[in-house]
Amino acid sequence: MNENMDQLKKYGDYFQQKSKYIRGELPRHRLDWANKPAQYKFYKNPITKIALPKPDFPENIDFWNVMLRRRSTRSFNEEPLTMEQVGLLLFGMSGITRVSSRMEYRTVPSAGGLYPIEIYPVINNVKDLNKGIYHYNIKDHELEFLKEGDYRSEVAKGCLDQAIAFHSAINFIWTAVIARSKWKYLQRCYRYVYLDCGHLAQNLYLVAESLKIGACTIGAIYDQELNTILNVDGKEETAIYVGVVGNRNQ
Repeated sequence: MNENMDQLKKYGDYFQQKSKYIRGELPRHRLDWANKPAQYKFYKNPITKIALPKPDFPENIDFWNVMLRRRSTRSFNEEPLTMEQVGLLLFGMSGITRVSSRMEYRTVPSAGGLYPIEIYPVINNVKDLNKGIYHYNIKDHELEFLKEGDYRSEVAKGCLDQAIAFHSAINFIWTAVIARSKWKYLQRCYRYVYLDCGHLAQNLYLVAESLKIGACTIGAIYDQELNTILNVDGKEETAIYVGVVGNRNQ
């Protein structure tokens, strides 16, 4: 009983130790190819589908200058973002860059090429886009409009009441579809989904900086409150991280 209580109190320490790979004791299982989880998520009946502009990359961007200037922005003005900027931000986070006979590669690495992360843009202030909750259809580079309305307050509350989530132009809620990684990596998968999401988050920062807009990431979240906003169950698919963007206050 005391051991179980200790595990509950120190669940992070316990997880780190239990998920370690030990030589000679690696888990062994056969990959069930017939039941491999779907690579992409699609919504059958969204309010509407909105094609995003084909990514048009400025040729005069100095990559190393972008790296040096990258920072977290926590103050945004009221100037809206554009559809072109939304398209570049989303493509930069998880767009398909090339296709082989084996898989479709993206702008970010993923353990086993399984890509468990889904992106839900909550639109607050974008030209030609209604406020509401969207899902990024990665396969088709389009937005699926799920719920119309102003969700700034709900998302901000779900981010431990942080004002930056209220004043941003977009809140990107990142979720993990656990089965995609668990299919191959079993319990070790939980390490990888967070690493995968970190890759997306860094790309968000870099693309935002290249577009001269502000970005910040939020790890302090009330998980289930954000799951409820997105109508995901928190087990098979769960919110794990949030990124916010907007035009910077000068």
